[in-house]
Amino acid sequence: MDDLRVHARILGSRVRGQLAYPVSFALDSLGQALGQANELAVILVVFAQVDSLGGFARDEVLLIYALAGISFGLADLAVGQLDELPRWIRTGELDVLLARPLGVLPQLVTSDLQLRRLGRSAVGAVVLAAVLAAGRVEPTPLNALLIIGTPLVGATIIGAIWVVTCSVSFWVIEGRELANAFTYGSTLTTAYPISIFGPWLRRLLCYAVPGAFVAYFPALALLDRPDPLGLPHVLRYAAPLVAVAAVLVAALVWHTAVRHYQGAGS
Repeated sequence: MDDLRVHARILGSRVRGQLAYPVSFALDSLGQALGQANELAVILVVFAQVDSLGGFARDEVLLIYALAGISFGLADLAVGQLDELPRWIRTGELDVLLARPLGVLPQLVTSDLQLRRLGRSAVGAVVLAAVLAAGRVEPTPLNALLIIGTPLVGATIIGAIWVVTCSVSFWVIEGRELANAFTYGSTLTTAYPISIFGPWLRRLLCYAVPGAFVAYFPALALLDRPDPLGLPHVLRYAAPLVAVAAVLVAALVWHTAVRHYQGAGS
């Protein structure tokens, strides 16, 4: 509990520091929102030429995009600071964190909280509201629970992937690009129906890197429609279990990496 209070105070100071300059914060958030909106524009341009994509109509793809966008924005806010892990290792700053009586991972994720990253989630939230207003999702208690829980579960899955891929930096000198291929690259693979990808990539997204559980399978549940790939019906409700498994794997990989780390001078 003492550690939690320390980290809460650190996060509070980060938030107050950024909100102290509201114009700068607003412009930074707008930049993040515009970056996310570019992907939205691509989807709209595609549907100006076709009626369906991978067997899904425009509003159905927008639902997947919205859930994925909110999830990614939350994950980026929570653990996006791990992108700087290679620099911390290379400069020896990580050794300073190891000497403190606090967990290394919590110190890293609270080192540079960037509230502007919520701009990504804001775009997804607006698109989600528009899809719901269009009546594409039946207003039931289960769907309400899915709409609230899916972004949180999706952010947990993406965050776990972030931790696992960034842990490569303990063994690879410049592991940032490899990590980015799975983290920022997930914005593409999770925002579209997996039915548009080839068989090998679908297997990767469903089983090795569980990106399909971020938005695709929950969207099938919300839309109450069959999976064009014929995958088991139970998968559309399996995201919470997948998130738990992803967190356990991430914790194992992270602790193994830190345990074998011998310092910048080794």
